[in-house]
Amino acid sequence: MAAKKYKFVEMSMTKLHLSLALSSGIFLGIAWPINGFTFLIFGALIPLLFLENSIRKDNIKHKGLRVFGYSYLTFLSWNLITSWWLINASFIGMAFANLCNSLFYASFFSLFYWAKGRLPLRSAHLFLIALWLTFEKLHLTWDFSWTWMNLGNVFSEKIYWIQWYEYTGTFGGSLWVLSINIWMFSIIKNFKFEEGLGSFMKKAAPPLIFIALPIAFSLFLFQRVEPVKPNVEVILHQPNIDPYSSKYNFTNSQFLTQFSEQIKPYLTEKTDYILSPETYFAEGYGEKLDGFDQTKLYQKMLREFADYPNVQWVTGIQFYNLYKQNKPPSLSANKLRDGIWVDYYNSALAIQFRKEAQVYHKSKLVVGVENMPFKTLLKPLLGDVLLDLGGTVASRVTQKNRSVFDHPNLKINAGPAICWEAIFGEFMTGYVSEGADFIAIISNDAWWANTPGHKQLLSYTRLRAIELRRDIARSANTGISAIINAKGEILLKSEYDTKTILKGNISPRSNLTFYVRYGDIIGRWAIFITGVYFLLAISGRLIDKSKT
Repeated sequence: MAAKKYKFVEMSMTKLHLSLALSSGIFLGIAWPINGFTFLIFGALIPLLFLENSIRKDNIKHKGLRVFGYSYLTFLSWNLITSWWLINASFIGMAFANLCNSLFYASFFSLFYWAKGRLPLRSAHLFLIALWLTFEKLHLTWDFSWTWMNLGNVFSEKIYWIQWYEYTGTFGGSLWVLSINIWMFSIIKNFKFEEGLGSFMKKAAPPLIFIALPIAFSLFLFQRVEPVKPNVEVILHQPNIDPYSSKYNFTNSQFLTQFSEQIKPYLTEKTDYILSPETYFAEGYGEKLDGFDQTKLYQKMLREFADYPNVQWVTGIQFYNLYKQNKPPSLSANKLRDGIWVDYYNSALAIQFRKEAQVYHKSKLVVGVENMPFKTLLKPLLGDVLLDLGGTVASRVTQKNRSVFDHPNLKINAGPAICWEAIFGEFMTGYVSEGADFIAIISNDAWWANTPGHKQLLSYTRLRAIELRRDIARSANTGISAIINAKGEILLKSEYDTKTILKGNISPRSNLTFYVRYGDIIGRWAIFITGVYFLLAISGRLIDKSKT
């Protein structure tokens, strides 16, 4: 009889825990842009926290393993709802990204479960906040980087809430979300029904005020952003070329001809910049980097602007360099055959008549598509399997520091960011530190088809505009091309999957925000705090025997 009762209790707890795990995952997913239920993020983690608390108190075995398993379900649900669209590039790539990312989140949440048994309750919750922020910071820098899910990104469609990102970056948003969730969880957990609704509302008022105050401060900052005359004319080129098929049926000379035919009707003496998308020129291996300024293609490019010497054209191009030697010349080199190696570059190129060409190489590469994570360790074991996760299957060369494209006639600089780079906040500050007066993003959003993927990428770009207080001009192959002002407002945008040309004006700026100067200071402090609490948890000095 007792065994049956225990079995019934175990089944009931399993159902409860499954419900809690899925609830958090679903709430996180539908709070994410561009789904439109952002406010849910302030309670999305509460079911997961109740799940951990319930497992800690029950009498069922394998507590740590169960916390890991249920939290994995939470994070997998969140990942799948948010980034299922990766399947359009590759099923393996989608599975790899979602399964691995969920593993990382479940692992550090399990570490919180362990630490909570060895720290006072408040310290354990502070440890969870610091640990989560530490993981987000790590996720921005290591080889398995997939920062799409950093909590601060959730407000990318609510720009009027987070104008203070010019001080904190997205880590301020992550800290906000985590603090409110833990605060509300503590209030609900300790609430007794006999106290009445009035008592509950009184206790819930402080966290609700803590939601409202940053929004009020944001609206104040929004009004204080200094207006700058939009006096730089930009043309955005959206060629709408299918990267899976038709893109590779044309030569670079033919792409140049198509560009000329599409752009020439829009060019005037007032035009300052033209932006074409990432890898617009990608014939074969690409163009040889060494000596490119002597090639016929380069000379043809210059002649296109003989009548418009004030125009600077920023376009995407693939470069390569060949090496004849037995050993690889670099970690990024790809073997063509015995004794022949090639380095590929996903680059931005600035062309202006009678001016020297300027080149920037993409430096934040897409995991598994443009680089193999931990290549020195994994390549001997796995070969190139991790590279075959999307439309491109070769390593790329990066450059160490950001660089800007100088426009000699205007005396302003453009920060040439390429696609994926736009989701890395502190990385993007490098352009402004180098003197960028606006950001020129070139992208190819066609890999994911008409799914939330390209919409989210555009949405995240609005966060960079606020953090940097820079206007952003964005050219995407299939869409969405756009002009975004320094407040994060979209002033002009194209339709997806449309061949089009957009013309608009941007405002160059030179001021440096607190975030540009100091970057992810919250993330760095989180690393320190995590280390301190981790050592305290190991030592057991703060174990609270009376804690429930």
